[in-house]
Amino acid sequence: MNAAPADQIRLLDVQSLDRRLSQLEHKRLSLPEHAEIESLTKDLTQLRDLLVAAQTEESDTAREQTKAEQDVDQVRQRATRDQQRLDSGAITSPKDLENLQREIVSLAKRQGDLEDIVLEVMERRESVQERVAELTERVSSVQAKVDAATARRDAAEQELDSEAASVTKEREVVAGSVPADLLKLYEKLRAQQGGVGAARLFQRRCEGCQLELNITELNEVRAAAPDTVLRCENCRRILVRTSESGL
Repeated sequence: MNAAPADQIRLLDVQSLDRRLSQLEHKRLSLPEHAEIESLTKDLTQLRDLLVAAQTEESDTAREQTKAEQDVDQVRQRATRDQQRLDSGAITSPKDLENLQREIVSLAKRQGDLEDIVLEVMERRESVQERVAELTERVSSVQAKVDAATARRDAAEQELDSEAASVTKEREVVAGSVPADLLKLYEKLRAQQGGVGAARLFQRRCEGCQLELNITELNEVRAAAPDTVLRCENCRRILVRTSESGL
């Protein structure tokens, strides 16, 4: 394949722009905010799970407290009715009076036991409510950190995308001035060779594979016509000669 030396040098410009685009993409994917957001999101998910569990426990404890308080009320109401019957004088049988008094004493003990249960449930509920409040605050704090990191990431990505768009436009202009067959070969090699399809011959060294040409290869390069499109014998990339090739 033949191409004017100026076209071959422009191919190096295309390669330089492609390298810059690859660097921008790598930088975009490697933004520290990505790992930060991932870590924070993991923490946030765990905290939310804990919060849901605590809220569920608080709801269950609230129902338990309500049930215990209802039990106390039922015993208290029954004790009140029994006391009213006792105070009314309507019961005259000594045995019935004794049974009623015994029941009032029993209800008083039952009421005391149930009130102890209510207090115990209330203490547990208060502890759970404190846990819910703590987790709610921690969730809000971590969410704020996620939002801040996301904003920083988005701003950095926008800046990189803007630069990439500018480089892409420049690349289109430069690539448009390169002969189609040469550009096609370059694109093919670039896909095969890790993003580098053309390399400069600098001081007798291929900048694609970083190997120095031996004397036989150098003689072949020296003998080649200026418009001959050369390939590195080692890496097979397009080898572009410049004034700094050391020939």
